[in-house]
Amino acid sequence: MMRRLFFFAPLALFVVVGMYFAEGLTRDPGYMPSMLIDRPAPTFDLPPIEGYAEGLSSDDFAGQVSLLNVFGSWCVSCNVEHPVLLAIKAEAVAPIYGLDWKDKPGAGTAWLARKGDPYAKVGDDADGRAAIDFGVTGAPETFVIDAAGRVRHKHVGPISREDWETVLRPMILDLKKQAGES
Repeated sequence: MMRRLFFFAPLALFVVVGMYFAEGLTRDPGYMPSMLIDRPAPTFDLPPIEGYAEGLSSDDFAGQVSLLNVFGSWCVSCNVEHPVLLAIKAEAVAPIYGLDWKDKPGAGTAWLARKGDPYAKVGDDADGRAAIDFGVTGAPETFVIDAAGRVRHKHVGPISREDWETVLRPMILDLKKQAGES
């Protein structure tokens, strides 16, 4: 009887641990839950990036559904995402605001001059404080903010055309409809 227990106990433990790992493999590794979902966006007031007249503040989100995109000239994935942001801007579904995260002075301005500027306004988050308040773990990250200033969605990583068409655009259009925006 004791021999059987010694044989089955490790086997049972192995099966339980295996089931735990197997369940973990079914989850999306890119999904990062945000504690801000359905809560007001953090309050911030950022200066403009070099060469720009206006900075960015949380007040800019008031009364309209918008996107906040965290980027940096040093960010490789931001280069991948950038053409999609330019296409989103051309559609004029919602304004895109940029948060230039931990960039060297002038680097964000030069990068946008080379790549094109999809942003309605850009704030310089040189010390990373605003990004920390949003729970940013890396760039790019994009937040959908509703007309009441609440964070409704967090997208981690570059936005693909598919992400825009299947998730973000429908969500934004629905939020605009709920808010009575045209």
